[in-house]
Amino acid sequence: MKKIFLLVPLIVIFGIYSAFENGWLRLNYPGKKEFPVRGIDISHHQKKINWEELRKAEINFVIIKATEGADYQDPNFKENWNESLKEGYETGAYHFYRLCKSGNEQAENFINTVPKSETALPPFIDLEYGGNCKTDKNRDEVKKEIYIFLETVKNHYGKSPVLYATDSFYKDYIENDYQEYDIWIRSIISKPKLENNRKWTFWQYANRGRLKGIEGFVDLNVFHGSEEEYRKFIK
Repeated sequence: MKKIFLLVPLIVIFGIYSAFENGWLRLNYPGKKEFPVRGIDISHHQKKINWEELRKAEINFVIIKATEGADYQDPNFKENWNESLKEGYETGAYHFYRLCKSGNEQAENFINTVPKSETALPPFIDLEYGGNCKTDKNRDEVKKEIYIFLETVKNHYGKSPVLYATDSFYKDYIENDYQEYDIWIRSIISKPKLENNRKWTFWQYANRGRLKGIEGFVDLNVFHGSEEEYRKFIK
């Protein structure tokens, strides 16, 4: 009998852990009343998307990985970009920023890959340590290169890029700078709260979401504001 009592908590713990690992249970469930505008970000990791099936999901926008570093282009970018526009989603592209590469060459890679479109969402830059390369640049030099990327992309598309950041990268490089740029913050544990009540515009609240039409996991996001505020933002 004692063995059964010992096994029950272990089974429960394993079940909860398994549910988290497989994306069936999350820590964040932002309500639609507070966050009516929702979207996903995708890359080749989502493989070939069944866009017809994806229509069943209540999403407004799709942010697609386009480039990484100085010379990498996501192999599924063009197809995802065209299909997303075809389905009528507000569509944007993001660049994974490599710390060991210059801001100028990374901006050129992005510009040469992503079409210039008045109806597209602003460009997005992914700033995080995970999967990044080491750099011998100091903090100020890194920030300078990021600024070069931002300004070059902004001048080309006529839209200010949005800064995606993990909590650690945000605290190290962004917290007291880049005040003129919108923030897309990653927080899969709780609702974001930035220092000095700085406003964030997008929130990636889950990295193991599941939607029909997508094999495996997908990142889930919301816009911080009403539908009317979102319309003003995308204009």
